[in-house]
Amino acid sequence: MAVFIAVFSMVREFFSELRLYFCNEWIAAIPSHGLRKFFYRTVMGFHTGSKSSIFMHCTFDSAKHFFIGNNSVINAKCRLDTRGGITIGENVSISQEVIILTADHDLQSPHFQGRNKEVVIEDYVWIGTRATILPGVRIGQGAVIAAGAVVTNDVMAFSVVGGVPAKIIGKRSEGLLYSTYYCRLFQ
Repeated sequence: MAVFIAVFSMVREFFSELRLYFCNEWIAAIPSHGLRKFFYRTVMGFHTGSKSSIFMHCTFDSAKHFFIGNNSVINAKCRLDTRGGITIGENVSISQEVIILTADHDLQSPHFQGRNKEVVIEDYVWIGTRATILPGVRIGQGAVIAAGAVVTNDVMAFSVVGGVPAKIIGKRSEGLLYSTYYCRLFQ
């Protein structure tokens, strides 16, 4: 019985890794948003809201644990570490090459213990190109993350942060009403 369980576990892990490889190397390169979105929903188990867009060449670290609300856009070449869970609200704009991490290691652990921490991005957030969001961060409604910033702590609603590590550099006006629906034919 133990051999059967071990073999079953190996086969399951193989197909899980194959699904990720197929998603990140083949599906991510298909120039049809509709086909990619279908795969993300049915095979990867992601929740993708109405009129949300995930552009080409975005990569994911696991199936499931990913939610994106209506009218939100993730531009090309983003890395989305979904192991700890990523929740993205509505009308969020994530620029190209952003990295969102949800897993790390406890550097004080003698066994280099891994940990997962969910990232939550609330409505109307704008994240600039090549910003990095670290595990466990919550980005409040309407906040702006400047290009290249490294976000290590929660970001208050309607604040503008930038730098390494990210610090408050400004305030954004409230009462946002726009829609970030943006879907290009071959993206």
